[in-house]
Amino acid sequence: MARQPYRFPQARIPERGSGVFGLTVRNAMAHRDSEMKEECLREDLKFYFMSPCEKYRARRQIPWKLGLQILKIVMVTTQLVRFGLSNQLVVAFKEDNTVAFKHLFLKGYSGTDEDDYSCSVYTQEDAYESIFFAINQYHQLKDITLGTLGYGENEDNRIGLKVCKQHYKKGTMFPSNETLNIDNDVELDCVQLDLQDLSKKPPDWKNSSFFRLEFYRLLQVEISFHLKGIDLQTIHSRELPDCYVFQNTIIFDNKAHSGKIKIYFDSDAKIEECKDLNILGSTQKNAQYVLVFDAFVIVICLASLILCTRSIVLALRLRKNLTNYDLCSIFLGTSTLLVWVGVIRYLGYFQAYNVLILTMQASLPKVLRFCACAGMIYLGYTFCGWIVLGPYHDKFENLNTVAECLFSLVNGDDMFATFAQIQQKSILVWLFSRLYLYSFISLFIYMILSLFIALITDSYDTIKKFQQNGFPETDLQEFLKECSSKEEYQKESSAFLSCICCRRRKRSDDHLIPIS
Repeated sequence: MARQPYRFPQARIPERGSGVFGLTVRNAMAHRDSEMKEECLREDLKFYFMSPCEKYRARRQIPWKLGLQILKIVMVTTQLVRFGLSNQLVVAFKEDNTVAFKHLFLKGYSGTDEDDYSCSVYTQEDAYESIFFAINQYHQLKDITLGTLGYGENEDNRIGLKVCKQHYKKGTMFPSNETLNIDNDVELDCVQLDLQDLSKKPPDWKNSSFFRLEFYRLLQVEISFHLKGIDLQTIHSRELPDCYVFQNTIIFDNKAHSGKIKIYFDSDAKIEECKDLNILGSTQKNAQYVLVFDAFVIVICLASLILCTRSIVLALRLRKNLTNYDLCSIFLGTSTLLVWVGVIRYLGYFQAYNVLILTMQASLPKVLRFCACAGMIYLGYTFCGWIVLGPYHDKFENLNTVAECLFSLVNGDDMFATFAQIQQKSILVWLFSRLYLYSFISLFIYMILSLFIALITDSYDTIKKFQQNGFPETDLQEFLKECSSKEEYQKESSAFLSCICCRRRKRSDDHLIPIS
């Protein structure tokens, strides 16, 4: 039978006899009213906690929320794949240009970087030749490059390159007499070389006083210039090409004054909107299809998040010409992650599929407390390794690399290389490194990591027992069990179906059923 909403009686029951009888009648009416309201609350809560399938059987309404969620997953994942493939082209174009720039502007570049810098020079002649080589290559760029490159304007809106040198203010040095007299104030001198200056014959700029370097005072020489390029490989993917601005910097580092000048090359690429694109063929039509698909994805997402006004405003702002691939990838990747994780909510209605969710919920408090204690030990090893082994091991030079190295060791990665790379310059430090690494690996792999897994396994075993013998009932479930139709609810698979859902409810009763 479909339940009828409780309505208060209109007629007033007259009091008979004494005032005690009237009070008894009013108490009985109040008790009956309380029971009816309690019964309605139980039935509403039962319907609220039904799965989408049970709600469909009860009310014959299509679970459009679940369908919209699945459609959103398909659309957002498709868009993510498209963006990932496009981002691969962007990354490949940047990396290929960086390698090409090193071969173009670094004299004697072998194709392999030395440690964390590109190459090195060891004589004054090699240093001058490397500086002049980079400048001449910039001047002859259009005649030697294989790429779609052109000159770009710098911060001063000028086409050319900028050469700056840092050196101590003044001083004299006589190593043979062990004499040093130097002012450690650092001076910065810069010169701007335009294309006209580089085109002069003979090249007077080479003979200027600026390029007469005193290497005992010299700290570094920096050459910076801008180049522009167009990525044409996107045309093969039926996409519009992107325009790039490369901010290149070549640094000749002599701060150590060790007889070795390290040469660093850095290239920072920025994507800009091309001013004029005129491409014939199917690329333009394909771009229109992509815009239609993107618009459809936006509509699906807005339908799913219609109540999130702030998210809608931010999405509309992102519809402008945003060429920051890092920011776009963060937003798109995070949204796709949340979309897929959101499906777990629907799997939680089925007992056979919610083991992972229940295990994570049960083990999370214990795991967090355990990680807090283990983190203290981990930080202690991190600081100790940084201080003691930093001067003798590349992986312990700074806190970031130490933490990454120790995390790799916990997962059993790169163990032999970590042991082998320690420099044996100090026997005491070498012995300490062995004790340090053996104790850390033994403690974290054989004890801490095993206990961490044991916590999760214990929660999993508990959940399996609950699934076999029944979960402990909460206060809400105890409240729902007191329904007057308890026996009928236990016999049929769709309990609430027998109470209110087998028959269509009156339209006037819709406001009495909460909808999840």
